[in-house]
Amino acid sequence: FRQSWPSSVRIVEVGARDGLQNEKQMVSTDQKIELVNRLSDTGLVSIEAASFVSPKWVPQMADSGEVLNKINRREGVTYSALTPNMQGYNAAMEAKADEVAVFASASEAFARKNTNC
Repeated sequence: FRQSWPSSVRIVEVGARDGLQNEKQMVSTDQKIELVNRLSDTGLVSIEAASFVSPKWVPQMADSGEVLNKINRREGVTYSALTPNMQGYNAAMEAKADEVAVFASASEAFARKNTNC
């Protein structure tokens, strides 16, 4: 049995978004910007740097627009943002996210619980 392997694999670094959004202690905007800038210096080509979700439910991501606007964008690096809805998508576009990751749910009940709608 021979498997067909893809010619390439895309790895997206999500620590600046997923890793920080669950932190109990607030991380400053400047620290987030520094983290993304340092990740950019490592040779990564895809960094999920922000999440445009309700600051009421995920206060750690309330400054996502500022983070995306103030990072040092390196040529060849894609800076993406996670969005749950059109409001988040529009905010990500305003902040000049290179890509947007939209999350979806398998059921309406899970979607409502996960997005607090």
